Amino acid sequence: MITQYYLLTFAVSIALTLIYAAVWHKHNDISITLCFVLIPLVNLGYVLRAWATNTEEAVAAQKIIYIGGCFLMFILMFVILEMCRIPIGRLFRALTMLIATGLYMTVLSIGFFPLFYAKVSYDTSSGEGVLVREYGPMHTVFQAVILTCFAICLGLIIYAYFKKKQVSRRILTLLFIPEVFALIAYVFGPMISSKVELMPVSYLFAQVMYLFINRRLQLYDMSDTAMDSLLASTRPGIVSVDFKNRYLGSSDEAQEILPELLELTVDGPAGKQPYIAETLLSRIPPFRENEENQTFMLQRDGDERIFLVRIQYLYDGSRKRGYQFVFMDDTKNQQYISLINNYNADLEKEVKRKTENLVSMHNKLVLGMATMVESRDNSTGGHIRRTSEGVRILIEEMLSSGDSDLPEKFCTDIIKAAPMHDLGKIAVDDAVLRKPGRFTPEEFEIMKKHAAEGAHIVHEILRDTDDEPFRKLAENVAHYHHERWDGSGYPDGLKGTEIPLEARIMAIADVYDALVSKRVYKEAMSFEKADGIIMDGMGKHFDASLKPYYVSARPKLEAYYRSLDA
Repeated sequence: MITQYYLLTFAVSIALTLIYAAVWHKHNDISITLCFVLIPLVNLGYVLRAWATNTEEAVAAQKIIYIGGCFLMFILMFVILEMCRIPIGRLFRALTMLIATGLYMTVLSIGFFPLFYAKVSYDTSSGEGVLVREYGPMHTVFQAVILTCFAICLGLIIYAYFKKKQVSRRILTLLFIPEVFALIAYVFGPMISSKVELMPVSYLFAQVMYLFINRRLQLYDMSDTAMDSLLASTRPGIVSVDFKNRYLGSSDEAQEILPELLELTVDGPAGKQPYIAETLLSRIPPFRENEENQTFMLQRDGDERIFLVRIQYLYDGSRKRGYQFVFMDDTKNQQYISLINNYNADLEKEVKRKTENLVSMHNKLVLGMATMVESRDNSTGGHIRRTSEGVRILIEEMLSSGDSDLPEKFCTDIIKAAPMHDLGKIAVDDAVLRKPGRFTPEEFEIMKKHAAEGAHIVHEILRDTDDEPFRKLAENVAHYHHERWDGSGYPDGLKGTEIPLEARIMAIADVYDALVSKRVYKEAMSFEKADGIIMDGMGKHFDASLKPYYVSARPKLEAYYRSLDA
């Protein structure tokens, strides 16, 4: 029965880890992830000890079990510190892991030196193997460290519960329960049962609680790291509530606009604060009845600023989980609108300038996002700037040739869209994107997904634009710039004129830059060798009808790249 008990706890821990893996997201807390990795390993140690036939096997299994005591407790402390929003530095992490490693080194001495166990044997006389231990001095140290960790963890949770309003009480409760359960199992478990240990069950309980915590944490993430970088210049205020009008959190900018948010408790009723109920929550019913009621203006007494507030659904993946209010400082826009009533002549000029500023800001935001994506890729520094210039040179040659009937807007749009061609790399895992060398076939398959993902991101960025032709062109550039004329490209294997013209032009600039630029896995190729590859690819990789324009553009391309090295 004892063996079956440990087998069951091991099987359940594996199942819970598989569930966690199935819902895993790249922004999941690393400490929680480590817990789900280590707990099945520790529970396996209990199984191996139950199966042991001699002292050596039982001691080896016991050493696996002590991974839980030596490392899991510190990792759980990291989880609690992060959930309580208490900053911890690298030095603290390093020191605690050093202590854990030192403790575990004494565990590894079992059977060789009397540090942890003074004596150890394996008694099978009762039919069920029992590890008979006489403890050494380091076991006392180990127990003191474990109990200290328990005390620190429980103290942190209690402190955050009463002092930190911006930490979810639900999360704190879910952290507190397994911690208490583990303490009871560790301290009183031997009194409750001398044959089986309760720690494996406490680990399972912790896994279940952390699954709930992980699911809840997704609601509290105000924005993805990529979007944080993209919106750094606009700094919108964001407030989130769930469908029961419970407060989920807000950005620093929103709290500066509405200080009343600081009076709210995460997971508590947002309507508890009268001003929040009046200005925000009262807008939810009209929005629910008609989603076109998305925006309203907000100006506080004594504040010259005017905010445009947009209400939208809060999504968890594809599921609606609540509502989100986004505040944008619209003071200048409102000032311009007021000019309509008084200065019609001046207004037209001012609106034109404002529109140009908005377009410029939009373009800078897009370029900023593209640059942010590129900064993650340690092999393509300056690629966006160089390929954009390459596209411009090619377009200029096409226009100056006199035999091209490209519309002016098409030429302007493709130059503007060129920086967006690799936005999809934001969805590629760092382990692949930042690999300092050539990709394996499996890694290349992952990297290839950036084309379709880029088209999706461009679509979302430009979804509400009035310039539908530009949106479509920018999507095509991102989606199809790796397609080949002979159909051997990706992601869709398009062939010939199935590939949009803008993507065919982008492909030449993209490949040319890859050839003549230095990468982490290769040196820059000479212009002559690169030219030979491009020319050889005409009709196979590239559209042969673009060959004359490339040939005429080649001197300018070489001059441009030489200027970069000057």
